[in-house]
Amino acid sequence: MTNVSEKNILVLNGPNLNMLGTREPEIYGSETLFDIEKNMAAHAGTLGYSIDFRQSNSESELIGWIQEAGNNAQAILLNAGAFTHTSVAILDALQTVDIPVIEVHLSNIFRREEFRHHSYISPAANGVICGFGGNSYILALDAAHAILS
Repeated sequence: MTNVSEKNILVLNGPNLNMLGTREPEIYGSETLFDIEKNMAAHAGTLGYSIDFRQSNSESELIGWIQEAGNNAQAILLNAGAFTHTSVAILDALQTVDIPVIEVHLSNIFRREEFRHHSYISPAANGVICGFGGNSYILALDAAHAILS
């Protein structure tokens, strides 16, 4: 368990994000999730943070990590993938933690299919960053830093 005083940011990635780099590159780009993690870790270091970067295809695992975050992270950056549009359970979990939450998406969800325009995550988030590819994560990290500063 990470001590909150270590300025840790939890970065959670939902279903299918482990397939970045090969999954629909015309939408998601060619960066892999590992590439994004490396870039985030480097940027976080310049801001004085460490990141705990995780991915799961399991809704229950994401919920467990969110619930634990209140004890071991200062903020959550969450790309819930398709769970964004379906999961009241993730919303409920986010509402149990008293730390900033930034919702992140690689693509601009509002330029895509209509069902992607609705987010169950947004009501629990301080803000939403979407449409900037892997840089969405860096922008989210900057936003979390601004909130925490």
